[in-house]
Amino acid sequence: MIRIALIHALAHSVPPINAAFERDWPEALRMNLLDDSLSADLAREGRGLDTGMHERFQRLAQYAVDTGAQGILFTCSAFGPCIEAVAQRYAGIPVLKPNEAMIAEAAAGAATGKLGLIATFRPTLESMPPEFPAGVHLALALAEGALDALNAGDTHTHDERIAAQARTLRDQGCTRIALAQFSMARARAACEAASGLPVLTTVDSAVRALRTRLATHA
Repeated sequence: MIRIALIHALAHSVPPINAAFERDWPEALRMNLLDDSLSADLAREGRGLDTGMHERFQRLAQYAVDTGAQGILFTCSAFGPCIEAVAQRYAGIPVLKPNEAMIAEAAAGAATGKLGLIATFRPTLESMPPEFPAGVHLALALAEGALDALNAGDTHTHDERIAAQARTLRDQGCTRIALAQFSMARARAACEAASGLPVLTTVDSAVRALRTRLATHA
């Protein structure tokens, strides 16, 4: 049985990715590794993705490999360079950033128009846009207060604030919407209803991509 390590920096990322695996790849054996201080420290300390943060990601990856993981999926999108360094070190197994599969799908549809990218965690809007190919025209939006609402258990407000940004992006000429974080996947239906646009999520794209890569490695 294939063993997948899911490494999380937000507790809210755990349910959506596990639900996606249960639906689309139930045969995979999942291991969930959560360090919710990663996002908190990044937001609070203002040091960015420094050497210390890179070392923390390397240790998390090593632990996952030591448990027998045959693939690693990181689920927080604000740590792209740290994850890329892990992928270089562990080149023998698939190591995926949470957003790379969705970005690939977005790039494939670049000719259809401007993509609206919504996040609820501000650092994500700094780290993620450079990962898109030059041909993808982006419009960025931060759903202010949505993550605080989710932290407080108010999922309705969380989804509505994201959906409001989807409407705004539609009015700015976007033809598609992308939800930048795993924790936002639950708002997909609300965004589709509010904007009338197709909505990409990192969750569904990541499961498809990881399964494909592991099939190639087999």
